[in-house]
Amino acid sequence: MRQCNLYEAKTQLSQLVQAALDGEEVFIARAGKVAVRLVPVVPEQAATGGWGSLQIDAAQLDAAFSAEADHEVARLFERGAA
Repeated sequence: MRQCNLYEAKTQLSQLVQAALDGEEVFIARAGKVAVRLVPVVPEQAATGGWGSLQIDAAQLDAAFSAEADHEVARLFERGAA
């Protein structure tokens, strides 16, 4: 953990940024009290889900809700209940 006052942070900003990028905790104090923490920015990851993210042909999706599919599911449940 590294702590420095605001004046030191102004004069050593590049070193403090590098320390934060290297994983060190860096705190900047004002009047002896910690005011801020310097942390690296983590790039956002691409969204993996949500509305409109399904990559499937609409015909395949519609086939999953056919009467034939409903009968097959019902048959499987009936067999499992016995």
